[in-house]
Amino acid sequence: MPQIGSELRLLHRQAGLIEKLRSWGIDTLALNAGPSMTYLTGLHFHLSERPVLALFRPDFTPAIILPELEAAKVEGLQYPLQVFTYGEDPKTWEDAFSEAIYSIDISEHSIGIEIRRMRVLELRFLEKAASQARFISAEELLADLRMYKDATEIESMRMAVKIAQLAFKATLPTIKPGITERQIAAELTVQLLNNGSLPELPFSPIVASGPNSANPHATPTNRTLSTGDLLIIDWGASYNDYISDLTRTFAIGSKPESELVDIAAIVEKANRAAHNRTAPGVQAGEVDHAAREVIERAGYGQYFIHRTGHGLGMESHEEPYIRAGNDLLLAPGMTFTIEPGIYLPGRGGVRIEDDVIVTESGIESLSDLPRQLIVLE
Repeated sequence: MPQIGSELRLLHRQAGLIEKLRSWGIDTLALNAGPSMTYLTGLHFHLSERPVLALFRPDFTPAIILPELEAAKVEGLQYPLQVFTYGEDPKTWEDAFSEAIYSIDISEHSIGIEIRRMRVLELRFLEKAASQARFISAEELLADLRMYKDATEIESMRMAVKIAQLAFKATLPTIKPGITERQIAAELTVQLLNNGSLPELPFSPIVASGPNSANPHATPTNRTLSTGDLLIIDWGASYNDYISDLTRTFAIGSKPESELVDIAAIVEKANRAAHNRTAPGVQAGEVDHAAREVIERAGYGQYFIHRTGHGLGMESHEEPYIRAGNDLLLAPGMTFTIEPGIYLPGRGGVRIEDDVIVTESGIESLSDLPRQLIVLE
């Protein structure tokens, strides 16, 4: 159940949701298990073969449908919630959905869903129980609700960054020629847990060496690190449901060939340019342009193959997205990554990623690990 003292924050969030539902013209919001449900209820559920669904409608008490074995999670809640449970027989699950739909009278209304997260399992039960309803995307509404972090959220993210950096520093002494990517990933995972991360990490660490580092989303392999390799490590920690996401690039044993040293300096400069361009009132696309312009002027534009950053909070990828053409105006409380990169196929890549907050006057970087290319011997 939610922590004692968090009920006022949850009620405030639910009130904000109701206000947005009215202004967006959406009658009801339906959420299955995931960050948005946790954001609004404080409850945690894993996706499983048993459906879980929360329903929010103005002027009605929120409702939740869940299996009986999860009922203990909603005992003693400090805010109103209608609870509809079902047993192990799947033939009875439709009844719980029908009762919930009847309780808040949404059978012929518009129902907003997270189209990137809503499963067919919950959607089919919902469609059958509310056969006359219209289903529409509520992605933008929820982004508008969750994109502006308050002081409590920012403090949790600050701790997630601190944990990640401590874990990384504890892992560094083990990194040397002869160790494998998977061994580094395993040690980093242990250190993340030892330093206070929640067991459910935001993502599995990316450890990519040599030519593998030219793949932005590489999976750690049994490749052994060799002298002259570039090594990209992308990792994060979880704290109080909020996460961090960092990347640094190293050279193994000695400096690599001169062009790889050059692209490391270019990416560092691009990272700094994006930091300098970030401020309230600036379009997200302008931050992407600031980083991309540095790389393009150096002649490596075709090797910068992803956006400059993505929002960060309860998810490792959420709004705002720092990409070309995004005219969203940055505002205080927005949190995101700045992570330009250059990737030379078959040779190696460089990425430098920080977690930042837009403040009233500019920007604060939560991460402060060195950004220049460091040789690990």
